[in-house]
Amino acid sequence: MTHSSLRRVTTGAHLNVASETTPLLDREEYIEQAYFFRVYRERLDDNSPAQEILTSIHEEILSTTKLPMALEFLSGEVILNGRISDGMALLSHYFTPFQTFVMTQSEEVRSRFDHKVALEILEREALYRSEKVTQAGLFIFQFECVARNRLGYDHGMTAMAGDPMFDERWQEWILKLRHQLGTTDFGDLLYARSEYAVEEHIRSSGDEDFKAPYPILFGTKEGRIAKANRGKDPLFMFAALQRQLDYPAVPRTLPADEGPIIHPALEQRLQRIEKRLQLLEMEAKGGIDLTEFYVKPEDFKANDDPADEIQ
Repeated sequence: MTHSSLRRVTTGAHLNVASETTPLLDREEYIEQAYFFRVYRERLDDNSPAQEILTSIHEEILSTTKLPMALEFLSGEVILNGRISDGMALLSHYFTPFQTFVMTQSEEVRSRFDHKVALEILEREALYRSEKVTQAGLFIFQFECVARNRLGYDHGMTAMAGDPMFDERWQEWILKLRHQLGTTDFGDLLYARSEYAVEEHIRSSGDEDFKAPYPILFGTKEGRIAKANRGKDPLFMFAALQRQLDYPAVPRTLPADEGPIIHPALEQRLQRIEKRLQLLEMEAKGGIDLTEFYVKPEDFKANDDPADEIQ
């Protein structure tokens, strides 16, 4: 399929990233996607142009996947618009709405979201999809990405709801969750939709036939961890889920390097060495100017005479 024909097929898909359902891809597609996002990020560190990177990776990707065609299309979009996210939005039948959303946020002019962090997020998500991915694990990973990087819950969770991994139950809850954040503790929201909450209700009420009037989306372990982290920073809960259930960790933006910290004693020693070097340079140029060490007459005061102190 040529670049022009592929563009005609996907025209209009970028108007709403969650408007069309992206099909689930084969495992090999996600493996190649993870490789693409990783290598693209690494070659950006070498200051290589985006178009050249896409062209070179195109030759490396497994030809039995659909990714080489997608990269060819993205390369053309970079030439036209200078943004990869625009091409990803047009390829809504291949890239998920969340992938497009993350890349779009990193390419915004005024965004503080690091482009390389976005690529690392997409790499880890693709790797998780190629392994034993679960709906609960993918939701926690994507939600933490939005929360930690302050990408905006409204558009972020709309993109999450359009992910093909989530069925109608999850989509309905994610869209509903957008309006509950800020008024209800996130741990409570997760706990209420867990099997652990149902088990506790049965134990307390004695009603063995009790069934929750809404879909249960999380297991017993997720519910127990959510209850243990009530009232705490949600990041603590995310970290516990990663430790206990092996959920993927969200990459973090590294603080700016302010340079090495020098010990005060070492700094004073360096200053003395610098002063001595200056004196040596002055002597080599024809002599040392001692006038800067002279004490001016006006600096003396009448009461500074030692004889006055004796009297």
